[in-house]
Amino acid sequence: MPPSSKPYHHGNLRAALVEAGAELARSSGPDGVVLREVARRTGVSHNAAYRHFADRDELLSEIATVAADQLEQAMQRRLDEVTESDPARRARARLRATGRAYVEFALAEPGLFTVAFCPTDVEAAGPDEAAPYVLLGQVLDELVSAGALSPEGRMGADVVCWSAVHGLSVLLLDGPLRGLTAEERGGVVEKLLATIERGLTGAVG
Repeated sequence: MPPSSKPYHHGNLRAALVEAGAELARSSGPDGVVLREVARRTGVSHNAAYRHFADRDELLSEIATVAADQLEQAMQRRLDEVTESDPARRARARLRATGRAYVEFALAEPGLFTVAFCPTDVEAAGPDEAAPYVLLGQVLDELVSAGALSPEGRMGADVVCWSAVHGLSVLLLDGPLRGLTAEERGGVVEKLLATIERGLTGAVG
């Protein structure tokens, strides 16, 4: 049994199965999440696993929620590092920190990142309920409160910001930008974040 596996002995089997599935997702992405293997790593029969999850899609959906929560936590850690005290500058810095953390998580945890957004036959929560999306909305609301973003500009800004950083993340992971050096990646990320900030707030520099 792999060193990362934690055989199930007692307690919440469903949670143990999700944890084992998340480890598989971390190393192999969504294709690596196989219910029979998850059961084996948890130390139970695959029949026991099927009593908690009807199929692989149902398990993947729950792992996707775990992955989204971890992404939100990574974003929050970056936000907590912002020390700027001026309200407008602080709000803009927190917007950049949010996007920076999003891309960093994608590059550090490509398996979990992919699972967080992989399609399944299970009805998933809408974007308004996803933890990273909720956090982004709060940061954008801070820009409005600080007077750095108009209420009119706030409308639809969530989708614009999310689309930009998600698209860049995918290009860096699996697209034509995957061959960039770490320094080049950092430059592209900061350029994108500055462009988003300038487009929303009109701030320069």
